[in-house]
Amino acid sequence: MATALITGASAGLGLEFAWQLAAAGHELVLVARNVERLETLAAELRAATNVEVEVLPADLSVRADVDRVAKRLAAIENPVGLLVNNAGYAVNKRFLNSSLADQDQSLEVLVRAVMALSHAAGNQMRARGRGAILNVASVAALTASGTYSAHKAWVRNFTEGLATELKGTGVTATALCPGFVHTEFHERAKIDYSAFPEFAWLNPAEVVTTALADVRRGAVISTPSLRYRAASGLLRLLPRPIVRKF
Repeated sequence: MATALITGASAGLGLEFAWQLAAAGHELVLVARNVERLETLAAELRAATNVEVEVLPADLSVRADVDRVAKRLAAIENPVGLLVNNAGYAVNKRFLNSSLADQDQSLEVLVRAVMALSHAAGNQMRARGRGAILNVASVAALTASGTYSAHKAWVRNFTEGLATELKGTGVTATALCPGFVHTEFHERAKIDYSAFPEFAWLNPAEVVTTALADVRRGAVISTPSLRYRAASGLLRLLPRPIVRKF
């Protein structure tokens, strides 16, 4: 089984990716800022699944840390066969009401880290003739919700371009575009979505199962659930003034 490297592995979708990939027999490299949570997770995964788990603490808003993760992705020994670029968060302020430092940090994590790690993994995988890159975008990429939407739109478009560049190499690139998912994401960002109906929310296990199935079949865009595929289609068809108003 190929080794999988997961960023943002200590919580949310990253945590679910770690459990599902370990259960499938993949060795793991877990990347996140919180060393204690990473070590605890690694011990639990080893005990439950008997897979090898490597812990690589890194803050992806720090370029030196991104470089360390990129170096691991470029390694020929025990090469990474699946990169899951999952790390992310939201700045819960309007652009002009937030500090430029906060926006810069968000850009580093959601955009530049994805680019740098995809570059390192893509070159290593292409040289071997096999591998997969899964970048977590969002249905928000099709909306106009400030810098978060802009960052996720970049991830989606970047991944489509990367998939085209990798065609015929044995390496694939997939953009995962979920809607609302029951994770720690909104709580950490202090975003209150309690008014949203339950049917708007997705289960993390189902999102990850769909994403991994789409990676296996080489899909470029993975949008879990029929309702969000329908919503994505509608957002692409609607005139942009209506999307902006929404």
